[in-house]
Amino acid sequence: MAEAQAQTERTKIHYGWIVVGMSFVALMVTAGMRSAPTVLIVPLQEEFGWSRATISLAIAIQLLLYGLVGPFSAGCIDRFGLRKTLVGALLLTLIGIGFTPFITAPWNLWPLWGAALGSGTGAAAMVMAAMVANRWFVARRGVVMGFLTGSTAAGQLVFLPLLASVVTHFGWRASVFVGAAAVAATIPLAWLLMRDHPAEMGLRAYGASADAPQAMPARVNPFSAAMAGLGLGIGHRDFWLLSAGFFVCGASTIGLVGTHFIPACVDHGIPETTAAGLIAFMGVFNFFGTTASGWLTDRFDSRYLLFWYYALRGVSLLFLPYAFDLSFWGLTLFGIFYGLDWIATVPPTVRLAANAFGVENAGMMYGWIMVMHQVGSAAAAYGAGLLHTDVGNYNAAFVGAGGLCMVAALLSLRIGVGRTPRAQRPVLATAES
Repeated sequence: MAEAQAQTERTKIHYGWIVVGMSFVALMVTAGMRSAPTVLIVPLQEEFGWSRATISLAIAIQLLLYGLVGPFSAGCIDRFGLRKTLVGALLLTLIGIGFTPFITAPWNLWPLWGAALGSGTGAAAMVMAAMVANRWFVARRGVVMGFLTGSTAAGQLVFLPLLASVVTHFGWRASVFVGAAAVAATIPLAWLLMRDHPAEMGLRAYGASADAPQAMPARVNPFSAAMAGLGLGIGHRDFWLLSAGFFVCGASTIGLVGTHFIPACVDHGIPETTAAGLIAFMGVFNFFGTTASGWLTDRFDSRYLLFWYYALRGVSLLFLPYAFDLSFWGLTLFGIFYGLDWIATVPPTVRLAANAFGVENAGMMYGWIMVMHQVGSAAAAYGAGLLHTDVGNYNAAFVGAGGLCMVAALLSLRIGVGRTPRAQRPVLATAES
């Protein structure tokens, strides 16, 4: 222990910060690759003549698997470690994006964008961020979690304008190779720099007291732990209320705007590079909005925060069809308003899950609630594509999503109402028994 302390004093940098930096880079890259298909919809439609509904089906499969792997990724991290799980996720992401230039039929996208890209980016997402924050930090844990959450916005900000620009100047295949190169470059860095636990480095978690016990991860079956979490939530009313809200959250963000905003801009004569810049612009406000939401969650009732977040998002989506007719300034106003609210729902949802199921179970239960988020994303991604194929525009999809947000706002007010507090058994203990 004295040797580790001496090492820390010499370097002045706890190795946990290196793990955080590596995690941010990896999560930023996978977030960029998860959103990359949105800049490929129009080019694929133009080259192959496939409908947007056909292409959107592959994106819907990707979004669904992105959510489904969440509850299992935490168990995989406990079983195999942070480094192996992250490298495996990056390899799947590389397969999904790297083989895209060789597609010849729509069904080729199902195993690439659906299975490989969906599973890889889902395994390297917010569950991994939570595991890094909880394993490596006692002090500054909230700061770390907020920083890693910002990787989603950073991925949009860095990759969408870059890939859209490459599509415009060099073609869509070149843009895919650029994305694949970014993933490939990240894999050796993750293997060299990522570590599973502070004990590997002879350290304690940052901010842990000298007499604090070393909490080593439980080696349980990932499937058993995930199923135990589902069993805990399935008979609980708050689980379904939170899941219903997150279904709408996914449908109104990643599924609709994240997938179809750029094609909708192209329909209105806005260049793809400009539309991608607007998405990146939203990502900047997304970062500030999520940070502010975390601050508000510590100070106000999370039910009322969710009410206002969903209601205001609904207003912005109802405005969006008119924003296209108000030139670039209308979309700029939408981008600011919508961007501040993009993932602001995450901090209060995590807080309410902890209130309902206990702090020990909050991560796993959030993983299952996130599954419903991605079911909503998949439904909106494919449904909006179908609507566009049938009627030629996205107006009905935008208005419908705005109405769903109003429903989610009202449902949020019922979370925790009339619930009798009770002790919750930790999910891992349930899985081991």
